[in-house]
Amino acid sequence: MPENSSENSIPPTTHDKKKTALVTGANKGIGYEITAGLARLGFRVGLGARDTNRREEAVAKLRAEGLDVFGVPLDVTDDASVAAAAAQLEAEGGLDVLVNNAGITGGVPQEPTRVSPELVLAVVDTNVVGAIRVTNAMLPMLRRATSPRVVNVSSTVGSLTLQTAQADAVGPISAAYSPSKSFLNAVTIQYAKELAGTGILVNAGCPGYVATDLNGFQGHRTPEQGAAIFLELATLPDDGPTGTFRDDEGIQPW
Repeated sequence: MPENSSENSIPPTTHDKKKTALVTGANKGIGYEITAGLARLGFRVGLGARDTNRREEAVAKLRAEGLDVFGVPLDVTDDASVAAAAAQLEAEGGLDVLVNNAGITGGVPQEPTRVSPELVLAVVDTNVVGAIRVTNAMLPMLRRATSPRVVNVSSTVGSLTLQTAQADAVGPISAAYSPSKSFLNAVTIQYAKELAGTGILVNAGCPGYVATDLNGFQGHRTPEQGAAIFLELATLPDDGPTGTFRDDEGIQPW
């Protein structure tokens, strides 16, 4: 059941006429900015995060800006947590847009000769299985929505094409994080194929090299800049593309 806290109380609003979005891993960084951006576009947005204090602080900060945001307790690696999140959204009117943003790098070492199987499994559980777990839990609501969208936050470090073109190779050697994004890209394609004709558009995007705690804030782009492609994918027209992988410069190779 949803936590009984102020973050989940519904302020006076006409939110029943709004579209509702859920962003996972949204208490900071790119996820936070996607949440803020969607709310500024007129969505009512569920800010999904597993850490109670960080979630409540993020919700309070966005509400202070006058944005229609509410907290969703959510650990994408836990079946019960995901089921409770789906029940909360169902009780509050359903879901139109899902942004699977939650992700981890897993730490080091990640060279394939040194990485531990446990680290690889942990990264895949969050970055891939977590997206599958959440998507499948939310699909009944998305199927009822008028313009449903599923957006997966990926990265060009998961592009096999770019990784194997040595002159254009991106990212450090990684046997967990980069392959998890390759896996997520492949899953995105399969969802798009299965859901073709249903009106549910499923796409993946890359935010670019954004300064977040995942990379020790070494990136050269801001979280706001990184969020832009996901706002675009979340608001595609009904005749928009599905099964694509894009960044600010356009379609990217899988």
